[in-house]
Amino acid sequence: MGENYMIQPIAYFRSPLKSKFGVPRQSGIALELTGTIEMIGEWNDAECLRGIEDFDYIWLLWGFSANVTAQKHATVRPPRLGGNRRMGVFATRSSFRPNNIGLSSVRLLNINATPGKHIEIEVAGADLMDGTPIYDIKPYLPQFDSHPDARAGFTDTHKWRQLNVIIPDDIRQQLGETRCRQLREILAEDPRPHYHDSTERIYGMPFDRYDIKFKVVDNSLIIINIDLF
Repeated sequence: MGENYMIQPIAYFRSPLKSKFGVPRQSGIALELTGTIEMIGEWNDAECLRGIEDFDYIWLLWGFSANVTAQKHATVRPPRLGGNRRMGVFATRSSFRPNNIGLSSVRLLNINATPGKHIEIEVAGADLMDGTPIYDIKPYLPQFDSHPDARAGFTDTHKWRQLNVIIPDDIRQQLGETRCRQLREILAEDPRPHYHDSTERIYGMPFDRYDIKFKVVDNSLIIINIDLF
């Protein structure tokens, strides 16, 4: 008791999401969004993953690396409650947590174990930004991990409003259909801070090789321009 225990990453996550802005608020929201777990060090060993291909989903234990220096509080303002009501940090999925630990369930798509290179695990539905450290991987067991009849607190009564995402034809052609499907899922969740409601403000979101510029008018999110980095 009272001893500090240091944990080290076993992998890093690679994603088209280059900043916190736009990262899905939960795993499983953007099912079209794919990313790669890049194993490192002594855990970059195919033996560590033997048998994992028999599971459809896995759990990722990871770190909120962008919030390491942020001040922590006993209560937070969940975006789903409009940012006007405080809840205990342990009653929320807030990223501002005592130990900066995140937990996500993702779909396992593929494992690439090329000799001499980092083992790469391709997954879908993650809520991690590029460069996120991963501390552990465990198989998802539906008979134990799924509780469909469980109560879900304030999320039962405060549903998230989705936006209608409009991507002009010329931008859709530049991005390609796969990236467009991913963007639609991400942007439909309205990545803006809860206190922003201006119809004139232009937002920028780094995504893959692009800076996505958009604005929100009523219930529609309109992509107005994309720039290459």
